[in-house]
Amino acid sequence: MSRTLLVVALMTTLTLTATAEPAPPEIMTAAALADFPNPEADHVIAYGDDPLQFGELRLPEGKGPFPVIVYLHGGCWMSEYDITHSRVLTDAFPRAGIATWSLEYRRIGDPGGAWPGTFDDAEAGYAYLSELVETYNLDPGRVIIAGHSAGGHLALWIAQRIEEQEPAGVIRPRGVLGLAPAPDLEFLYEHETCGQAAGQLMGGSPEQFPDRYAYGSIANRIPRSTPQIAVIGKYDEMWRPVGVRYARAAAEQGAPIEVIDAAESGHFEMVYPESSTWPLVLDAARRLLATD
Repeated sequence: MSRTLLVVALMTTLTLTATAEPAPPEIMTAAALADFPNPEADHVIAYGDDPLQFGELRLPEGKGPFPVIVYLHGGCWMSEYDITHSRVLTDAFPRAGIATWSLEYRRIGDPGGAWPGTFDDAEAGYAYLSELVETYNLDPGRVIIAGHSAGGHLALWIAQRIEEQEPAGVIRPRGVLGLAPAPDLEFLYEHETCGQAAGQLMGGSPEQFPDRYAYGSIANRIPRSTPQIAVIGKYDEMWRPVGVRYARAAAEQGAPIEVIDAAESGHFEMVYPESSTWPLVLDAARRLLATD
């Protein structure tokens, strides 16, 4: 799709209209996370010395080489929301032929979490993928980063860092899949989203720590060359505004972004493989990976 068509599609699909619509579907709430299945990983591997610096590797059947999604879970960057609720999603991709390297990381409330540890862990966990390629027959040419909510912010932040730094030995991703991404920390701080999670993550306000926000927010540092797909739930009242704001800014700045307006989704349907939104997520991942 051309960039012009992407922008047109973006503005069309994300514009609220006054036309009559059918009653909204029943939307999943955060309470549903407790009922998500909790399948074990094939391998649990440390990428650092802290107990929270580990990743879960899940592999498809067969010999490979396997395409890979590096996944960062959401949860407002807070310690009470850990990797557990993401396992149902990261276990589903291997059944579709895609390996997952799902990262746990230090969060708000954890020793060493929030600024700057959360960012350090995300970067280190992604970089560690290079150490796994040969042992587990992963395809370094077919890697994308994905994340949900706060994890979507970190996924985009990693992609931007790789574009900016071009670190030696780190695999360059083919794309970023943002599921209800929350990349604009200034906007989140202003709107006190999720109990002022952005302020807790950064240790204060944008006025107090402008350099931290310049480093950690994606509002003004949008990845320009890495293809992106953002899946935004139509009924995601808390996180839709920041996702829409980011997607519009990315399109206006010429970033290669596509938006999927998930018509039957709130915030959590997109990370639950039994939902009607899952096929949209799987298709987006396959297209970014260029797999069948």
